[in-house]
Amino acid sequence: MKTQNKNYNLAYGITTVLFTVVMLFFITSCGGENTEVMSKAPSRDKLPVLKAANITTIISDSGITRFRITTPEWLVYDKVEEPYWDFPKGIDFERFDENYNIDANMKSNKAKYIQRKLLWEFNDNVVATNIKGEVFETDQLFWDDAKDRFYSDKKIKITQEKRIITGIGFESNASLTHYVIRKTKGIIPIEQDKK
Repeated sequence: MKTQNKNYNLAYGITTVLFTVVMLFFITSCGGENTEVMSKAPSRDKLPVLKAANITTIISDSGITRFRITTPEWLVYDKVEEPYWDFPKGIDFERFDENYNIDANMKSNKAKYIQRKLLWEFNDNVVATNIKGEVFETDQLFWDDAKDRFYSDKKIKITQEKRIITGIGFESNASLTHYVIRKTKGIIPIEQDKK
C-alpha cells in the first residue's frame, strides 16, 4: 500500500508540475496587449458586405426584367459614403427591351454600379453590341439608367456593316441605335458612277 501511495504521489506531483508549466507558458504567451493585430484590422466601410463568385443573375425593376449579369466576381460595398457594386474581374451585361429582347450587350474587363446615381461604369476593353449588330469599342462607357442613355468621353470605334467610324466622345439612347459621335473620323466608301 505504501508503494501505491508513493506511485500515486509521484504521478500527482508530475501532473501538478506539468500543469503548472503549461499554465505558465499559456499565461506568458497570452499576456500583454497585441495592438499590432488590432490596428491592422480593416475598417468595416472598406470591406464588401457581399462577395459572390461565378454569378448569373437577372435584375428587374417594378416587376419588369431589365438586365442579365454574368460575372466571375461580384462585390457589394454598402457601408461606404457612395454605395456601389464592383465587378473587378469583368462583366457580361445584357439589357432587355419591353418585349424581353436583348437590345444591347456590353462586355468589359471591369465594371461598377453606383446605386444612388443608378449609374453603370464599364471600364477596360469595353465592347458593346446593339440590335443592328453594330459593335462599339472603347476604354470606358457609362450607362445612366436614370436618364436612359449611354455616353463616353474616351476614344470610340464603331464597326458598322460597311464602314468603321472613330471619334472621341459619344452619346446614345438606351438601345445604342441613335447616337452622336464627337470629333469623328472614318473611312466611308462612296459608290462611283460607272460612266
